[in-house]
Amino acid sequence: MPVEQNFLWRPMAVSDGAAMADLLNAIDAEDHVWGQYTEQDAAEELDSPVDDLPTSTLAVFDGATMLGFSAVHYKPTAEIIHRVQATGAVRPTHRRRGLGTKLMQHGRATAEALHAMHHPTLQLLVESIYGEHVSGAVALYRAAGMTATEWARHMRHPLGTAIPEAPIPEGLRVEGYTAETDEEFRAVRNETVQDEVGRSQLSLEEWKVWAVNANFRPELSFLLRDIETGTAAGVLLVVSWEAETAATGIRDAYFRVIATRPAYEKRGAAEVLISHTLTEAQDQGYGRASLRVDADSSSKELRVYENAGFVTQDTQVHYCLEL
Repeated sequence: MPVEQNFLWRPMAVSDGAAMADLLNAIDAEDHVWGQYTEQDAAEELDSPVDDLPTSTLAVFDGATMLGFSAVHYKPTAEIIHRVQATGAVRPTHRRRGLGTKLMQHGRATAEALHAMHHPTLQLLVESIYGEHVSGAVALYRAAGMTATEWARHMRHPLGTAIPEAPIPEGLRVEGYTAETDEEFRAVRNETVQDEVGRSQLSLEEWKVWAVNANFRPELSFLLRDIETGTAAGVLLVVSWEAETAATGIRDAYFRVIATRPAYEKRGAAEVLISHTLTEAQDQGYGRASLRVDADSSSKELRVYENAGFVTQDTQVHYCLEL
């Protein structure tokens, strides 16, 4: 069906937090892809200091109701490959009317424009991520020339008796997150992805939007330290969405960051942080824990999480287009 002519098309604004949250929640109720949002959650994402909404977003409205959106996020610190993320979706009641196609076209054109502005000498890779079970989205990505290149598992842990024991190795200690150790958390995360092509370092501004935002749970975030050298051996950072708790009745501790320095991997740094955090989540009244990980069954991270008691809930696909 053709796109209706009386709809309003315009860039998003921070003041659209309520309309965006309503849209995202309607989409999640149908697709089960990202959880529930509050108006504050949506406004915080829109207020990112990294994104310029007038140049990177487009939304379609029927009166005050947001029917769909497109948002493109470039990477300020990209090297070799500039992996631009194009996100977007359409309200379930208004699908198959051409809205998704128009929003997809905006995403590609905007990705190319932002790439030319910020990283014209690098290779451009436009990426979109969505649940593999949503057939309409799969068809839209394929029609746009995008191909599935990676799969990621959404895994959950039931807590309770499923929490494994992982004694802290001699010479290491677990510390809770503090404002003073925040930079160590970011540094360990950035160091662990520096050799992965296409994954970028997070600037301080990006870190505040992505990790230590309103949903960040410092009381459930921990650092493993080498007592002798003072080195941060690994970190685990948790966020939890109140809107998701309200919708499901379950407090979920989402492991946003799990990162360990290579020298400490064989000493069980990840296992210690996971076990400690799961125990703390249980003690603090959380109903479950969750995370996302590469779906490759041969990955060592997946084995660590499965051994810790995490079970795959669903799978998301990374669709990419090289330009």
